[in-house]
Amino acid sequence: MEIRKVGVVGCGLMGGGIAQVCAQAGFDTVVREVSQDLLDKGVARIAAILEKDVGKGKLAPEARDAALARLQPTTALDPFAECQLVIEAIVENLGAKRELFGALDGLCPPETIFASNTSSLTIIEMAAATKRADRFAGLHFFSPVPVMKLVEVVRSVASSDATVAELKAFGAALGKTVVEAKDTPGFIVNRLLVPYLLDAVRVLEAGVATREDIDEGMKLGCGHPMGPLTLLDFVGLDTIYYIANIMFDEFKEPRFAPPPLLKRLVLGGRLGRKSGKGFYDY
Repeated sequence: MEIRKVGVVGCGLMGGGIAQVCAQAGFDTVVREVSQDLLDKGVARIAAILEKDVGKGKLAPEARDAALARLQPTTALDPFAECQLVIEAIVENLGAKRELFGALDGLCPPETIFASNTSSLTIIEMAAATKRADRFAGLHFFSPVPVMKLVEVVRSVASSDATVAELKAFGAALGKTVVEAKDTPGFIVNRLLVPYLLDAVRVLEAGVATREDIDEGMKLGCGHPMGPLTLLDFVGLDTIYYIANIMFDEFKEPRFAPPPLLKRLVLGGRLGRKSGKGFYDY
């Protein structure tokens, strides 16, 4: 099946980024939000990013205009009936995702592929809300989507070889490097990254070193572009706390259990860059 038109449900930071790279790669792209206000903000964010790239000489004005022309903003689900691929990028809530995919299943042709951008939830639990589990897989992008070069294609026990192959080809068409993972919480990257980040919090909590020295140690000692506590602030403490809880519920391993300090910061509203305070002040 040739993917010509892509649907993206959600136009926040992740959904908007996915819609942007799809449009820039030449795909007609339907992007949906639940309200006109959120939709307008999401499309304006995409336009601002493209304009910034033009200003830096990274993008020709004609390419910017062509990408924006390929975007079809909407608050409805009906336009997704014309898509060969629908990517979900809504709130990380299983019930909300299952409800969405159930509705899309009744709208889209049987051959349309459904993909979730979830970073932690089980793909098969979402696929079970549809009648196309074989045409359902994970397609996990990383933030910021236009910059990060990786995408994880996640194969559930029901995903067909053809579906996985088509999603790998699609990821490559977006200019991404594609890796394949099995349907287990965290997939590849978060399965390895989350315990590392939680251990950094434990080191701080135990008084082994200051936040600055922990970050400098990992940057200069391991060649990481940023330290773990800075990375936690960038991703969002609440996001990592949520993912860690899902992974701990699944595996019951202490390394996935959120440390008390992380829990206290989240409950206190210190969520990182987005709230102005996390491990650092912004």
